Parts: sequence; C-alpha cells; structure tokens
Amino acid sequence: MKKNTSRIRGVPQSGQPYEKCLQNGPEILSDTELLAVILRTGIPGKNTLEVAAQVLSATEQTSYPGLHGLMHLSMKDLTDLDGIGEVKAIQLKCIGELSKRIARESARAVLSFHDAQSIAMYYMEQLRHEEREHLIVMMLDTRNHLMSESRMSSGSVSAAVVSPREIFLEALRMHAVSIILVHNHPSGDPSPSSCDVDMTMKTQEAGQMVGVKLVDHIIIGDRKYYSFREEGFLDNDF
Repeated sequence: MKKNTSRIRGVPQSGQPYEKCLQNGPEILSDTELLAVILRTGIPGKNTLEVAAQVLSATEQTSYPGLHGLMHLSMKDLTDLDGIGEVKAIQLKCIGELSKRIARESARAVLSFHDAQSIAMYYMEQLRHEEREHLIVMMLDTRNHLMSESRMSSGSVSAAVVSPREIFLEALRMHAVSIILVHNHPSGDPSPSSCDVDMTMKTQEAGQMVGVKLVDHIIIGDRKYYSFREEGFLDNDF
C-alpha cells in the first residue's frame, strides 16, 4: 500500500483532515481543515492547519468573514500571508471562481426569463461578491431564448455608469427583440436608488422608440434581489 505522505506535522493521525475525510467524507471537515487539504503544505514553524487558520483570519478584515471572504481577498492580500505564495494564492482564487461556476450551472437548470427569481439566482454568486457595480444586458430573441449577454460596464463602488444609447446599440447589433438588465449593489442591499429608477425608465422609453422591449431590470444584493417588473414598474406582458 502506498504510504500517505499528507500528514500534518504535530497533529495526531486521528485528527488528520485526510484520514477524517477518507473515513467520514468531506462534509465532516471544518472550514480550516478543508482549506488545509487544498493548501497541502505548511512552512517551517506553521503546519498546514495553522496556515489555513491564518487565511480564514484574514477574511475577518473583509465584509464577508469566513469562506465567502476568500473571494474578497486579492492576490496581494493572500501572498502577504505567511505560507501563501503565488501558487497557493492562485489555487485559492480558483476555488472561489469554481464555486461561482458550480452555483451558476446549478441555477441554469431552472433559469426562466419569466421568473425574476430564477434570473437573480443565476447571477447571484457571480455578482454578490463584487466590490464594484457591474451591469449585464441579457439579449433575447423572438422566442425569448437567450442570444447573448454583454457586460456593459464596471462602475465605481456605488454606480455602474451606462447610457440607454450604449445598451441599445449593443442590442440592435445582436438583433435582440427584448432585453433584461441585471446589475449588483456591493452594499448587499438591492433596493433601487433614484438613479436606478431614472435609468430604468429612460431605458424603457428608449426601447419603445427602437422596438426593443425592456422586460426587467434586476438588482442583485447579498442573497436578495429587486425586480422592477415584479414591483410593477415595468409591463408584465411578456
């Protein structure tokens, strides 16, 4: 039998994350132990569990302490930590990206353009961790199938700046019949600002002029969303 070389220095065999995972499954592992399995090695003076605990401690400085905070740590934040070089930092950033994509693929199965909640869930993990506002335009054909999506802007911390003209130039280029706007609020509160309301109304009016319907404008918060269509600001005839 091949010798297990994944022992963590100073930790009894019964407490090794690898053995615990093999015997009981990964769900039994703590957040620190899961990270230790990914990191694999420590440094002189710190075993892998201690390095993993240090990473989780660093997330306390973000708005999302714990595992979610990994998505808010930059490469520099990570490589500034003892025991985290460029390779480990890249691994941790890729774990965050992988989790977003897994969540999005799960949401894709129930995605419906008649259902604002399903659209919000589709974009939730992609957008709710962003620290700046982003505006995405979903472009639909005559059968209400998604033709393409376009990220139109990456704004400031509190504003994704884009004009209706830019939106419809892209929509007409793609021969879209209708569009759905999706953007995030980094604060976590999806309640629309006066600027959000103004932009939505202007986009709706411009769409009526060029023959491209604005179906909805959905704002993504932290596990919450706001739909202009559900709230009665936009026509429900879709």
